[in-house]
Amino acid sequence: MDRRKFLLSAASGVASVGLLNGSAIAADIDVAPNNAAPSTTSSRGLGGILRKFRLVAQQGEVEIGPDETFKTWLYNGQFPGPEIRVKEGDRLQITVKNELPEETTVHWHGVPVPNAMDGVPGLTQKPIAPGESFEYAFEATPAGSYLYHSHVGLQIDRGLIGALVIEEATPHVAYDRDYVLVLDDYLPGAPQPLGGSAGWGGMLRGDWWRGGGMMGMAGQMPPYKGLLVGGQLPDNPRVFDTKRGERVRLRFVNPSGASTIRVAIAGHRVTVSHCDGRPVEPVTVDSFVLGTAERYDVIVEANNPGVWPISVAAIEGDIPPGRAVLRYTDAAASALRDGMPEGFTSGRPLHYDDLQSLETLPTGRPDRVFDLLLRGGMMSSAWTINGQAYPEADPIAISAGERIRFRMRNHSMMLHPMHLHGHFFRVGNALKDTVLVAAHMGRAEFDFVADNPGRWFFHCHNIYHMEAGMAREVRYV
Repeated sequence: MDRRKFLLSAASGVASVGLLNGSAIAADIDVAPNNAAPSTTSSRGLGGILRKFRLVAQQGEVEIGPDETFKTWLYNGQFPGPEIRVKEGDRLQITVKNELPEETTVHWHGVPVPNAMDGVPGLTQKPIAPGESFEYAFEATPAGSYLYHSHVGLQIDRGLIGALVIEEATPHVAYDRDYVLVLDDYLPGAPQPLGGSAGWGGMLRGDWWRGGGMMGMAGQMPPYKGLLVGGQLPDNPRVFDTKRGERVRLRFVNPSGASTIRVAIAGHRVTVSHCDGRPVEPVTVDSFVLGTAERYDVIVEANNPGVWPISVAAIEGDIPPGRAVLRYTDAAASALRDGMPEGFTSGRPLHYDDLQSLETLPTGRPDRVFDLLLRGGMMSSAWTINGQAYPEADPIAISAGERIRFRMRNHSMMLHPMHLHGHFFRVGNALKDTVLVAAHMGRAEFDFVADNPGRWFFHCHNIYHMEAGMAREVRYV
């Protein structure tokens, strides 16, 4: 079947699925403690195996540390939401029930789903009203590490986030264990718009961290209390076990509300194998940076026994860092090593230029080039593209089959992770769906082929910038 068409065929006799109360779908894949996935039924029919899931968006309370309770919004009573793990080519049918006090949707970040399944309220679907349900259906392709999250307002910072893993049939890297690490910024209260008398404001207290060619400077940020890994604060870290001699695949995903995050593992280098779900030539580095919504898969050679921190630190602002733990099972009695990993202060950081795709890239001169100026913050609460704030902004009109180039210039004091729905694009020699544009006159560009007709959202994935207008509709005409 054409993966870009809405798949309507389904095998008969598939039972409905209840709420989450089970283990990972792929029993042969090790997963982190408490990182369970929704139970599912399946049936083989035309187009592959149909897998049915049920997600319930609801209010709830979870423990994120020994003395910290998070009253928030959840999927199936979990934070982060349950990991969904399927095989490439499976057909997904996911029913989302809204038990929240306001409308919601779910966006399947990075997966080029049919336009009607993309989850953007007012553009691709009517939002799901309280008490109602919506069924998303699409094919699980291509393989990769993806996200799912609400696309209504600031609900990402309510906790409506989760990981979607589509396993490849033949990975280009060998590994013995496979873990997903969901990174997030912890906001204890309800999110509010930035700026203005009703929202948060104020300047950050400086650029405490610089690295990787990007600079975190003054700007506006929510009052985050810390960084989380797998929904846990650093005083109660998630533990990821390994054995000496194993190769561990760690899938780092960043569905945070506004934080660009640097990652390093004490005592270990990492080999990057995938960016935004797509395979790249393996490249070994000491640290890497994930803009909001970016993902990197890395391979860790378990050749240094002990108990080691996996450290995460925000590029912008003064948010307390977070951590998880890489623990060798034959060194379980060892104490956790103190301090920040060497990769935060020395060694080789990952750059976009290091990424070399293993797949065919868009080539040739673009048929059309769009120059996009990113502005905002400081004296204004609006964040704009070419001086216009969404929804009062002109659509970007393109035609099927065209080669398109977006050239972005950042005239603001903050980083902007720019995301295009429904498409992968070329950044340097890699395929991605989100690209980080550096602050202070930073520039970035990407090329893509207009091969998925519809009305698609293009926006900064800092949700506060998006809500303040840094977004456009990309419309096929």
